[in-house]
Amino acid sequence: MAISGFGRDKGGASASTSSSTSSAPAAGGFGNLTAFIDQGSEFEGKLSFKDTVRIDGTFSGEISSDNTLIVGESGQIMATIHSVCVVISGLVEGNIIAREQIVLHKTAVVNGDLESPIVIMEEGAQLNGSVKMGKAASGASKAPSTPQAKDDAGSETDGGGASS
Repeated sequence: MAISGFGRDKGGASASTSSSTSSAPAAGGFGNLTAFIDQGSEFEGKLSFKDTVRIDGTFSGEISSDNTLIVGESGQIMATIHSVCVVISGLVEGNIIAREQIVLHKTAVVNGDLESPIVIMEEGAQLNGSVKMGKAASGASKAPSTPQAKDDAGSETDGGGASS
């Protein structure tokens, strides 16, 4: 079976019960694994989920998550990814935006840009793209437009202006 649901109500309630606590603790701080795309499986399209999903097969398209996406060592993803947390051990071709963190294990290969407050990269991981970290433009819009207005000591600059 290519996609498997884990430990939730079989009546389709698995996607809507994200706040429930299971008897199994979340490994590594991640939510409970609710779906698994196994090695040898290939999917194309838009994937959207609320809990943790692991992909060890091939997926192309778009991925949107309210929790964690895990790309296993045999996983091959050609997609734009928006998630809370992304953990990669396989291949990802596409841009990744994570609200909390991106983890690249030593076997990860990423061809695309990363954007997240926290990026963790093990030795051996490969990244071909740019990295943007930090909160959403917290100080970027307040950057001065002229170089002389930038003064770390707080003293007057040559930019003119009123003095008190």
